[in-house]
Amino acid sequence: MLSVLANRTYRHLFIAQVIALVGTGLATVALGLLAWHIAGENAGIVLGTALAIKMIAYVSLAPIAATFADRLPRRAMLVTLELIRASVVIALPFVTEVWQIYVLIFLLQAASAGFTPTFQATIPEILPDEADYTSALSLSRLAYDLESLISPMLAAALLTIISFPVLFVGTLVGFLCSALMIVTVILPAPRPTQKRGIWDRTTRGIRIYLATPRLLGLLALNMVVSATGAMVIVNTVVLIKTRFGLGEPEVALTLAAFGGGSMAAALILPRLLNRMSDRTPMIVGALILVVGMVLGPLAGTLNALIALWFFVGFGYSLTLTPTGRLLSRSAQPEDRPAIFAAQFSLSHACWLVTYPLAGQLGAAFGLETTFLLLGILAALALITALRLWPARLQDDLPHRHPDLPADHPHLTLDGSGEHHHPIIIDDLHQHWPRTNSQTQHT
Repeated sequence: MLSVLANRTYRHLFIAQVIALVGTGLATVALGLLAWHIAGENAGIVLGTALAIKMIAYVSLAPIAATFADRLPRRAMLVTLELIRASVVIALPFVTEVWQIYVLIFLLQAASAGFTPTFQATIPEILPDEADYTSALSLSRLAYDLESLISPMLAAALLTIISFPVLFVGTLVGFLCSALMIVTVILPAPRPTQKRGIWDRTTRGIRIYLATPRLLGLLALNMVVSATGAMVIVNTVVLIKTRFGLGEPEVALTLAAFGGGSMAAALILPRLLNRMSDRTPMIVGALILVVGMVLGPLAGTLNALIALWFFVGFGYSLTLTPTGRLLSRSAQPEDRPAIFAAQFSLSHACWLVTYPLAGQLGAAFGLETTFLLLGILAALALITALRLWPARLQDDLPHRHPDLPADHPHLTLDGSGEHHHPIIIDDLHQHWPRTNSQTQHT
């Protein structure tokens, strides 16, 4: 898996990602302490609102940012967005009012909504070999998991010698170093695309996404992931403190178990994906998540919860890691920024639903009932995914182009009249062809 780091361009981008993630992790800790400093006992409300603002920014602005990703030089766009994030972070230590937190968080996440999908869409162009790209996806998953483990420990160590506002300086340094690493490489230029109106460009990624059956299945799997992940992120601290009467070290240990399970799956996935389709581990991972929610009420000890969270983390990574391969296969190269932005937006729309749901259900009905209700939601989403993306879904489909002239290059390549080839939604194939036969794996 590490052999992919021999590619200099990818290596620099991966280092940029890791540095930025660590900086973001430090900012997360510092933001919680800043909210407590300003709002006191209402800090939870402030953080909850900030989280909702983050999701709203992701859902609404990612498709808009994608309209620029296929027009602007990739490197200049990514560096500019990193500098915007750095500028916002440097202002956070000087905040004195709650509304200022909200404004700065929106600006920070608006930049992230443009940066992350563009960054993700660039990787498959740098690593066109599918095996290399699969290794890159696993490394990316490991980077996210390590960040969730290392950043809180680093923040705790730093807080023994500095005050919390200085943590924002660490985030600033992270974004600036990330921008510097991106400057050192040459990134692929945006592919030439047909001129389109602003509405067409803004909605293109979502229209391609919703017209592709396997991506509709992915959307349902996003709901499985968010229903389970919201339970972990929102209610772990409540489980540890109320069910077991334990403290913050146990919270950290339990969350570390979730990250450890995710890392274990990321390490084995490159070999698995060399032998099977993307769908198999994703569906198995989603099933693990559903089972984990059903078993949640039975986790009556700390050790049982740690084991359960490791199990759930394993399923979480199995479901999420192959997503990039699926997206890359489902769009033409020039449409990849749009399709990655659509995934970014739609997946965070699921989180926008499940984050408050996990908190409200826990407060109203208790944690045992919350496990079961979110498990039911996850199970329904998994059933939906199985129906939308069946195991024998066919993508090499016979179809016609009655609107094209006989000498059109597409018909010259693939034959006039009825012909067949793997379908990707684009200008020539705006709808998925209908078929009564589903006999081929995608």
